[in-house]
Formats: sequence, structure tokens, C-alpha cells
Amino acid sequence: MRVVISGIKRVLDEYVTRHHREHGRREVMLSLAIAGLLAAAALAGVAWAAGFGEVGRHIAHPHWMWFPIAFGGIVASYVGYLIAYRQLSRADNGPMFRLHHIGAVVATGFGVFIPRGGFALDQEVLLDAGVPRQEAEARVRRLGLLEYAILAPAAFAAALLLFVDGFRDRAGVQLSWIVGVPVGTLVTLLLLRHRDRLRRGGRVRNVVARFLDAVVRLARMFVPPTTHGLGAAFGMSLYWAGDIFALWACLAAFMHGRPSVWALILAYATGYALSRRTLPFAGAGAVEALLPFALTWVGVALAPALLSVFAYRVLNLWLGVIPATPGLLVLKRSHASVQRT
Repeated sequence: MRVVISGIKRVLDEYVTRHHREHGRREVMLSLAIAGLLAAAALAGVAWAAGFGEVGRHIAHPHWMWFPIAFGGIVASYVGYLIAYRQLSRADNGPMFRLHHIGAVVATGFGVFIPRGGFALDQEVLLDAGVPRQEAEARVRRLGLLEYAILAPAAFAAALLLFVDGFRDRAGVQLSWIVGVPVGTLVTLLLLRHRDRLRRGGRVRNVVARFLDAVVRLARMFVPPTTHGLGAAFGMSLYWAGDIFALWACLAAFMHGRPSVWALILAYATGYALSRRTLPFAGAGAVEALLPFALTWVGVALAPALLSVFAYRVLNLWLGVIPATPGLLVLKRSHASVQRT
């Protein structure tokens, strides 16, 4: 027994200390196992809260025709993110990545192989392309900011429309978006005037200053509008629309009636407190735990919400392992060639 424990400890130590580009088959399988356990534990906990009998009743007769339709939404979301990624990478005289290379970056960043999250991978790809570290960090922050620059206003509009229509505000979700987005925007605009002073402050102020720098850089792509800015906004909008549509189709597979589009947007944005590319292991466990409850806050019963999220995550997370695996190999070979030169 002691030998087994020692072996497990050695594997975990190597897994934690080694860079993900140095991960071999054993580390990749460990990443899959960790992500699977996190997702399974979250789903089991939600199923217990919903009642196993109720879950079994809803799983008995799904409408199978909706699953390939949902898969189409996932494909569209990947295409959208690829477009956004390509446009942002080329902006401001950035590196001209080939299409297959960008596809590998996007697919791998959405896989479960990156313990530190997909944005860590994005930064390393830029470093391999010869982008200075500070500039690479700024470009990655701009990518992350663009995600929420599209999703947050959509959630705000959805919350406002539901509020005007008199839709019941469970758990204060509508109010949090109605108040949070304008207040956050106003605070950001006020802080922009003090960006240089914040940059000379401590660690926390430096973090705020770097965020504000990303805001300015993103804004310059739209004021005045540039080709790269419009292309990136279109691609990111397609990404969110495709992913939300996939969730809607999965709900259709387990429900006779479905929430309105506005309610679904609100639940989706709430369930994704942090995006897949931000979270370790593409959000395995976190999304499965939060998104079903976010759907209940807009009127979906917990049992069909759980099953819909399970089907949705099979499509947008676990099927994503298929393109992410060769994508990881492509990026490892690309990094090796850079090291040789």
C-alpha cells in the first residue's frame, strides 16, 4: 500500500511541477481523469438535489433529434472563436498565424489538458511567435475582455427586458446584471483617467492598470471601427450565439416547453461566472455545478436543467477532447521547432 501511495504521490508531483507542454500520455490521462471526476462529482451533487427519481423520469424519453442540432451550434461556436482569435492576433501588426495553427490553439485551449486554463496557452503561443512577454500578456487580456464585452451587454439587455416584462427575479439574478453592468462600466471609465497613477502603485493597482490598458487597446479597435475589430466582434458574437444555441437545443431534448431566449441568455451568462478559457480544465466541475441552478433561476426545473447541462457539456467539453488532442501535439511540435532555432 505504501508503494502505491508513493507512486501516486510521485505522479502528482510531476504533474504539478512539469509544464503542460512537457506532459506525456500519463499526464494527459491524469488531466482527463481529474476533469472527469470534477464533472461527475458536480453532476452527482446536483442530481441528489434534484432527486434521482425525478432525473430518471426525465432521462427516459429524450428527443434525440435535438442533439445533432446542438452539435451544429458547437461547431458554429468554434468557427466563431477561430475568427475572433485570428482577427485579434493580426491586429496591431501581430503575428500572422496560419489557419491550422490558430485552429490548434483554439481547440487545445478549450480542452481539459491545460490545468492553468486556456489563456495560459494563448500567452505561450504568442511568446513562441516572438511577441515580447508584456505584449503577449496584453493581447491575452484583450482576448478575455472581448469575451465579456460581447456577453455582458447581452446579459444586461436580457435582464432589463425580463424585468420590464415582469418576469420573476429568482435569486436576484436580473437585478445583479441590471445594476452590475452599468456600475462596472462607469467605474471603469472613471478609473481610466487615473491609469498612469495606478501603474505606479502596488501589485493590486498594477493589476487594475493592466486591465485598463486592455480596455483602451480593445476600444481602439472600434473607435474608429477597424476591420480587425469588426471581424473579432463578429467572431466572438458567433461563438456565444452558437454555444447558447447548443444549450437551448439540449434543453429542447429534455423539455416540452423551453425558456425564452432572453431568460436563457441570462441563465447562461450567470452560469458562466468565468469563461471556459479562463477556468482550469475548461471549467470541468464548476460549470456542471452552477449552470443547472442558473437555469432554475429562470424557470427551468432542476432535473431537466441537470440533464440538459450534462448533454451540453458532453458536446462542448468532452467531444472537444477529439480536436484538442492533435491540437496539443501540433503546438508541442511548433514549440520544439522554435526551441531548435
